[in-house]
Amino acid sequence: MSIIGWGWNSYFEAFWRGSDLGNAVPGRVVAQQRKFWRVAGDFGECWAEASGGLRLAAAESDWPAVGDWVVMELHGADSTAVIQEVLPRRSKFVRKSPGKKIEEQVIAANVDTALLVSGLDGDFNPRRVERYLAQCWESGARPVIVLNKADACEEARGKAAEMERVAIGTSVCVVSARTGEGFAELEELLKPGHTLVLLGSSGVGKSTIANRLLEETVQEVRPVRESDSKGRHTTTTRELFILPGGALLMDTPGLREMQLWDAENGVAQAFADIDSLAAQCRFGDCRHEAEPGCAILAALSAGTLDPGRVENRRKLLREQEFLQRKIDPEARQEQKELWKQIHRAARQKYQQRQRDEGKR
Repeated sequence: MSIIGWGWNSYFEAFWRGSDLGNAVPGRVVAQQRKFWRVAGDFGECWAEASGGLRLAAAESDWPAVGDWVVMELHGADSTAVIQEVLPRRSKFVRKSPGKKIEEQVIAANVDTALLVSGLDGDFNPRRVERYLAQCWESGARPVIVLNKADACEEARGKAAEMERVAIGTSVCVVSARTGEGFAELEELLKPGHTLVLLGSSGVGKSTIANRLLEETVQEVRPVRESDSKGRHTTTTRELFILPGGALLMDTPGLREMQLWDAENGVAQAFADIDSLAAQCRFGDCRHEAEPGCAILAALSAGTLDPGRVENRRKLLREQEFLQRKIDPEARQEQKELWKQIHRAARQKYQQRQRDEGKR
């Protein structure tokens, strides 16, 4: 399959044409095992390793992740290819690394649509979905909420309505991966070259959804515990699959811990309704606790705003404040400005190329 089928587009072409890359070729990372990456492109598929320069220069978050487009050198059928660098990402879904380490972990790169999967069983949790939504809005990918296990829930439509109140402006799909109910709506998202990623905690049915979309069993599935609807990890690695219609689907291991990373703008977008209310408060520095003229307290009193949603917003903002104290704010701002410059340069190159072609 060509790189176009793997999701190559004008965004990445602009970077490629603007660089002197010699005999290197582009490839997309479709799987990873320890320090080796499975890469696909016009050449087919092969295993690759990072060059010495990439290992020494890149932070862990800058290493190739599944979904990345990379610059690579091929060394024959019997030799491992070498990844020289990672092309700038169009989008990336990240989290803070689990544990005490303060660093970014890339879950998925260059994703167009993120399917945020939640179970309709005992594991139904709108607060957790709000957390995923905040990071997803920050990532640059379009979120779609998938409520799975409709066949095991008599109140599926009521829970969907509850989730729609949480996910303002985000599509909510109710499905059953076991029976196929609701999959027609999901299949409308499956366009050739379009990359989707399945995200959610263990036991929500991501692997079952992947198997149904792939029309074959490629991912192991296990039943959840009946006592609390918790699941065990069945998917242990991230992998990019080609769906029958040409869309690309990335399955990921269940995330037991999902701490946000540098997602201030994402939190604002996920809680845009509360931010809009806050702008109506009498005082600009209102803490929404006991101040007179507080629009948020008025909405809580009137019953038009969910107290759990307000508290979850406070919690996520506190996490962001703590994270900002732990990392170097100036360094993070410089990194953001650098990415803005890179993206601006790519757009200018693409626009110039379009103008040049129009003159011919």
